[in-house]
Amino acid sequence: MRIIVSGLIGQYPNVGGTVWDYLQYAVGFRDLGHEVWYLEDTGSWCYNPELQEVSADCSVNVAYVQKMVEAFGLGEHWLYRNEADGHWYGARDEFQAEQILREADVLINVAGSCWLRESTAAIPHKLYMDGDPMFTHIKLSRAAEKPLERFNAHTHFFTFGLNIGAEDCKAPVLGYDWKTTVQPVVMELWQGEKNAHTPWAEAWTTAMNWVSYPPQEFEGHTYGQKDIEFLKFWELPKLTEESFVLAMGHGPGMKRPTDQILERGWMIVEPDKVIPDHQSYHQFILDSKAEWSVAKNGYVAGNTGWFSCRTACYLAAGRPAVVQDTTWSRYLRSGSGVHAYTTYEDLLEGIQKISANYESECQAARAFALEHFEAKKVCAKILEDAGI
Repeated sequence: MRIIVSGLIGQYPNVGGTVWDYLQYAVGFRDLGHEVWYLEDTGSWCYNPELQEVSADCSVNVAYVQKMVEAFGLGEHWLYRNEADGHWYGARDEFQAEQILREADVLINVAGSCWLRESTAAIPHKLYMDGDPMFTHIKLSRAAEKPLERFNAHTHFFTFGLNIGAEDCKAPVLGYDWKTTVQPVVMELWQGEKNAHTPWAEAWTTAMNWVSYPPQEFEGHTYGQKDIEFLKFWELPKLTEESFVLAMGHGPGMKRPTDQILERGWMIVEPDKVIPDHQSYHQFILDSKAEWSVAKNGYVAGNTGWFSCRTACYLAAGRPAVVQDTTWSRYLRSGSGVHAYTTYEDLLEGIQKISANYESECQAARAFALEHFEAKKVCAKILEDAGI
């Protein structure tokens, strides 16, 4: 089959983790024997990281997409549409680009990144992949007619919210038949040598934004970002001998309370300096001892069952993790390689277990990733659940 995987690689060419989120889908489907194309058609003008503003000139963005697609072994199988002038890149001309899309069998619309046009809307199987449960569902409950029409044009709906539809999940189902899924991870790409000389070589790390976007209201409740959950556990460095390094972005409004975080014993590194591309992001994870992280407040308070695509990469790299429970532990095994927590007691217990049995926990982390996130397995399950 010809499978189109959509993404936002070129839209944000200075966010290292984004590349992995999208292209591991493409590699997974390719390794199943399918003809795979990466598509970027967002319906928005591109962002130029050099000018730090939106721009009609997409040359930097196109070059980055081509470089990344080639780096992941997908050759010339990519298409990029510049919204400013409608010009297609990666194809000989508009006719060829449209023909490639019209002859496709499946569209994997990751995070709704593809703006459905006539050619993409005509693809028989259009799978919407939601990686932001609760927030996606709230937005859908309020969507205007036209955006809702574009969403409804998909034939299947998948979500990282493993608990969506359960009685205690606060996210509205809205009449859709949600299938649950997880981030596919290409296991062989997460091997490599550790640099023991980095400041975080013996530290617990994570990559996060203080906030990513404003909180959302739903049925009288407010669902917020990681800042809310982080504040619940920001005394952690004082309670253990372990060290913690955060690649933490300021987020909109630059409201990260840097001084207060540092005073509590955390080390902060700036993501745009330390993990600006897919290689530095990869190495940052490899160089870490393990991951500690919180989830967005909306994922936690909504009981969504969300599990991090970033944590899946840590585990594939053989780096164990202690991460906040969003009810994901009901669906994925917790307790060896990856530990769920809801309280300080859970958190400290997980850290102690990993530190006391580090080598076996590293092996268990890799085995956990192989069991739950291996790309071919996840991608095959997606097609199976969609009846394709």
